[in-house]
Amino acid sequence: SDRAERALGQTAGDVLTLRETLRQVPPARRGALPAAFGSAGGAAAPVDLVADGPHAVVIGMTGAGKSELLTSWVVSLCAAHTPSQVGLLLVDFKGGRTFDHLAPLPHVTGVLTDLDEATTLRAIESLRAEVRFRERTLASLGARDVDEAGEGLGRLVIVVDEYAALVAAHPLLHDVFGDLAARGRALGIHLVLAAQRANGVFRDAVLANAPLRIALRVGDATDSRAVLGVDDAARLSGRADARGTALVRRSGDTSPQPVRVALCDATVIAEAAARSEGEGARRPWLPALPECVPLASVRQAGVVVLGTADEPEQQRQRAVVWDEPALAVVGGPRSGRTGVLRAIAAQTETLPVPGDPEGAWDALTTLEHVPAGTTVLVDDLDAMLAALPGEYGAVAAESLEQALRGARTRGIRIALTTQRVGGGVGRILELVPRRLVLGTATRADHVAAGGDASDHLPDLPSGRGRLGRTLVQVADAGAQDLSVVSDPPPVWQPGRRPAAVVAPAGARLRRLTAEWERWGIPVTPVDGQASLTRGGVVIGPPDAWLAQWRLLADARADADLVIDAACAAEYRALVGSRDLPSFVVPGAGRGWWHVPDRPVRRVLMERD
Repeated sequence: SDRAERALGQTAGDVLTLRETLRQVPPARRGALPAAFGSAGGAAAPVDLVADGPHAVVIGMTGAGKSELLTSWVVSLCAAHTPSQVGLLLVDFKGGRTFDHLAPLPHVTGVLTDLDEATTLRAIESLRAEVRFRERTLASLGARDVDEAGEGLGRLVIVVDEYAALVAAHPLLHDVFGDLAARGRALGIHLVLAAQRANGVFRDAVLANAPLRIALRVGDATDSRAVLGVDDAARLSGRADARGTALVRRSGDTSPQPVRVALCDATVIAEAAARSEGEGARRPWLPALPECVPLASVRQAGVVVLGTADEPEQQRQRAVVWDEPALAVVGGPRSGRTGVLRAIAAQTETLPVPGDPEGAWDALTTLEHVPAGTTVLVDDLDAMLAALPGEYGAVAAESLEQALRGARTRGIRIALTTQRVGGGVGRILELVPRRLVLGTATRADHVAAGGDASDHLPDLPSGRGRLGRTLVQVADAGAQDLSVVSDPPPVWQPGRRPAAVVAPAGARLRRLTAEWERWGIPVTPVDGQASLTRGGVVIGPPDAWLAQWRLLADARADADLVIDAACAAEYRALVGSRDLPSFVVPGAGRGWWHVPDRPVRRVLMERD
């Protein structure tokens, strides 16, 4: 076509520098966003995002000059306007550093890349809040649009290089940009979205509101037609001296017009920055959460503050208060689980459950006695229950479940942490609607912990996680020691009462017998002639005691009945009860001491 031939005819000698094009453009007037990023026939060919837009779509294959076009466009806007008149958010989602050198410009509120994907998504999510902020500002000024607001509201231009990669990685952003395109004109928000091709990238919600179309060389005529309405961009030359040749179709054009992208050098950028030195455009989002939030900075009287929540969609960060009866914290190694409990312990009356299995058993099975106003802290619940074998783990879990069900009524609170969520832990977590999911190794782990797959973020700092779907940094209470070490059980020794001792045949039985005999204590083996006497001990293995059922019945009723933990399999038969005794660590010389009408006690069978 004639247009393609005119574009192909533009030689390297026709290319102007950005400084030259800027000299030919008159000063910007109110209600306009002119940019002289290109030239035609040796003269500047400005476009205006307000008059020709309000939004623009740019396409061009790799090497066609798309990044240079965007750079010159941004610098041209900065050269013609103050930061209070226009701010720019630059997004590069192709793994390059297209916009890094533009960061010093005071108009630039941020340079976002896929190398820091979390920050990029957070900033784009903040744009929803920016829409609401602008709507409130216009209402307070009594203005219908940004033009009527005058100096009360500047314009915001969002430039995205490789828009296709951005929305392919995060399809929900199609709706964000569609909404911005639909409402941007009146609010003073403008989009410049660039991609290598058009088909399958730009949805109708964007294209319908982006009448300013620019195409550099493309490889497929259908892409050219989708943007320009004609095939001409597919006929542009791929020669090196034709790089930066583009076809521009404004909202009022009947056909696209050829231009050459103006070349921008570092001095022009420096001059544009110097002209607005000391000013800065309003940033449309808050800084990201810090990696450490000191508890003193967020603490509030009368409540328990967990940390600071990041709500970019509201353009705010707020203190997170725990005001429910239960909280579950799930996270991987070094994710900061214990730090959550430290923050809670620094603000309220707490009862930490000991980490050793015996102490954990004692604490978990007596939760019904915890007084109102107490917060029970259970750290590493999964490891705690795993250390309690068989029935013990099940009974401890059931006791915790009952406490969770009745926590609100009893006026207590329970905070627990876990790394794994399977088995008995999973049933317990079902009773805890409030769940903080800290860092996990994989997206699958995040989902298993109760999080949403789209919310998973890798390499989170310690104490960072999702409470529901809100990102939270847990308050740092310092190196507060929450560890509770249970006192060792007392050593049992024969006293004035008759004693019946059950111990497996072997070295311990012989040691105990020899030790007590040295003390002058009468020790009698279990047999048909043995009897219980004051100050004496009858000792033997479980099978010998079970064979002397009458003597065993007397021991239950009138003596100290001491059973070595090594005889746990025969315990219930020996005591004549189905009750589960206190948990004792196997192989550690423990035993159970029964005295009529008293609770069973955990004891050591012999001194170290």
